[in-house]
This record gives sequence, structure tokens and C-alpha cells, in this order.
Amino acid sequence: MATHTIAVAGKGGVGKTTICGMLIDRLSKKKEGPILVVDADANSNLNEVLGIEVETTLGAIREEMAQAELKGTIPPGITKQEYAETRFSEALAEEDDFDMLVMGRTQGKGCYCYVNGVLQSQMNKYVPNYRYVVIDNEAGLEHVSRGTLPHVDTMLLVSDCSRRGIQAVARIAEMVGDLELKPGVMKLIVNRAPGGVLNAGVQEEIEKHGLQLAGVLPQDEQVFAYDCEGKPTSKLPEDSPVKTALRTTMEGLGL
Repeated sequence: MATHTIAVAGKGGVGKTTICGMLIDRLSKKKEGPILVVDADANSNLNEVLGIEVETTLGAIREEMAQAELKGTIPPGITKQEYAETRFSEALAEEDDFDMLVMGRTQGKGCYCYVNGVLQSQMNKYVPNYRYVVIDNEAGLEHVSRGTLPHVDTMLLVSDCSRRGIQAVARIAEMVGDLELKPGVMKLIVNRAPGGVLNAGVQEEIEKHGLQLAGVLPQDEQVFAYDCEGKPTSKLPEDSPVKTALRTTMEGLGL
């Protein structure tokens, strides 16, 4: 079974996680094989978009392990390596439609890089077991620059319909090139466009940076309403404007 890895990246506040959630919902309904969802954002909230509870994160387990080591409460007869592997395996949440791994964060100074390494090792272990892996990256360039991501088949750069948003994803695209990550496909999704139409100035900025546009998603008041009511935005009606546009975009990408 060939694994298709999809990474979603973009600056904060552009609707990246909402789009990621709706993409996961679409893949789940296609029932083409098991899906691994990776929330690689230290400020994780993809589980809320998906409407599921997450009992623990890699970051939280790292904190518990550090405390166990300080207090000398690591179980006897087991190496630190074995203990770590057992504990980190607890972070994989198994749902009906997908499994989920959440990075989370730690409080200790310098621990963030450690948890990045843990996330990378856990993904290396799990990825071959899934048909799809969907990774919601933190805002900006962190996981791209640290090389945390596995090989990416489809890189989706998400921007709002502003010039600054396009400039931000253009910097991500440039870093992907500099690091020679070589995703199979790297395309842009512009979110929250009034009426689903790009402004001419934004279109000009996209062309200036040589970005390939996969689709334009309209501003959809139902997203705001669901969020205010605490409903998972991934469960918007299939005929909602944003889900309809995303479905067309995903079909164009073969997803």
C-alpha cells in the first residue's frame, strides 16, 4: 500500500486548520484506506475542528517522563528507551475514521526541539501503515525548516486573499525549494475570497511569485457560525459554499 502524504502549511489565522479538517473529512468519506492525522502545531486545535477528544500529546508525555526520571519512578526492569517507546505510543488516538497523533508542547526550556524529534521518529514508525497521512503544520516555516516532515506527495500552501498572505506562503515555497524537499505537487489554496473571486492585485502577486493555484475558497459565514457554537467545522454541510469549492479543488488534485 503506497502512502500518500499531504502537508498543509501557511501563516496563522488564514483558516489552514479548518481546511485541513475538511480535507480529512473528505478522505474519510472516500474510504480508500486508513488515515493518519498529524497535528504538528504546538498550539494544537485540529482535534476541535474534527470534533474529537485527545487524551494526551507527545509534549505532555515528554513532561511526564521528565518528572518520572527526576523522581526515580520509571518502572524497574525496563530501559529508558523501552519506557519512552511505550509511553509515546500512548499518544496515538484511534478513531473510527482515522488515527491521530498530536505533538503538543512542553513547558521546559529547550524541550520544543526534543518533541520535534519525537514527532519525527513517531511519524517514521507509523507512516508506512496508512494510505493517507495528513499533516497540519504550525504557522510559518518551523517544521519545514527543521526537516521534521517525511517525504510529502502533496504540499498545500494556504493563504487568505491578501497580498501579505501570498507573500508569506511564497516564503514557505522558497524554503521548500532551498531545502530540496521536492514534494510531488506543491500548490496554493486561497481562502476567504469574497464571493470566491480573486482580487486582481492578489492574482498579480500569485503570478509574481510563480505559485501554482489549486483553488479559491469563498468566505463562508457558516464557518464562523459553527466556530461560535462550538461545532466541528469539518462537519459543515456538504453543500456549503466552502466545502463545495474545496471538493472541486481536491478533485483537481486527484484527492
